[in-house]
Amino acid sequence: MIFSGFLIGLIFGALLQRSRMCFNSAFRDVLLFKDNYLLKMALLAVAVQMVLVHLLAQMGLIALAPSGLNWVANIVGAYIFGLGMVLAGGCASGVTYRAGEGLTTAWFAAIFYGGTAYAMRNGGVFSGVWKWFQGFGVAPFQYFDQATGEGFSRLYLQKAGQTLPSVFGVNPWIVVVICVGLILWYVFGTQTSERESKIGLKMAAVLLGAVGAFAWYFSELVGRNYGMGITGGWSNIWSVWLSGKPFSWDGLSVFGIVVGAAISAVMAKEFKLRMPRNPITYVQVMGGGIVMGFGATIAGG
Repeated sequence: MIFSGFLIGLIFGALLQRSRMCFNSAFRDVLLFKDNYLLKMALLAVAVQMVLVHLLAQMGLIALAPSGLNWVANIVGAYIFGLGMVLAGGCASGVTYRAGEGLTTAWFAAIFYGGTAYAMRNGGVFSGVWKWFQGFGVAPFQYFDQATGEGFSRLYLQKAGQTLPSVFGVNPWIVVVICVGLILWYVFGTQTSERESKIGLKMAAVLLGAVGAFAWYFSELVGRNYGMGITGGWSNIWSVWLSGKPFSWDGLSVFGIVVGAAISAVMAKEFKLRMPRNPITYVQVMGGGIVMGFGATIAGG
């Protein structure tokens, strides 16, 4: 069943390659080019996944297990990760799928991104920084009583990180309805930038959101209560290489994303080894990968 990670990654990688989905590009396009196409695709995919994941939990097929809340580490790590994305030329998933379609700068960004994430949690030079940030973590929230089964919500593990529903004391579905409603208003109620697309904004968003949701289900079957995770996956690949540890579900899913994107690019005759005109760009993306791995690990990725 652990190989379901590779299959999920394979499909996800092909979808990323066909849709050109990348969070870094989504925000960059809005800020620099006033183009909201990718941002709307990303938000709609989040809305689809949000609904499906809660439905799976409501049906008892998965138990939600959000990571522990750490305001300081989450904010500082996310900011550092964002800086790394700009230098590396893509977000975690963007760098991963572009590595599969032959972009050589993405190879170096991904290698240094995963290597730094692995070193941070395995005694590397910056591991002390990561441990220091963990001291700001908020205690897990008890979602229900194990003995009686009663409590705040049975959609979650008995104890897990704080969420908006637990912080505000409201039913999780209320938060889902509000967030999805706002996203639908933005996606369908405002003007969308025109762009030639291979599979269309709505189709891409629905498929990406659905695959992301079912990743939670297949991941839970191997005892991992979480969705897709790029940082942990790249870190696992490094641990396989350096320490001889076995592949994890998320490590195989990242490997699948690279292979899926490569197959999709070859079938579309878009696979091409691409190198930058200025070799200094390699130094830039390697630095970006290091900063991404540093920030992602601090933030809890």
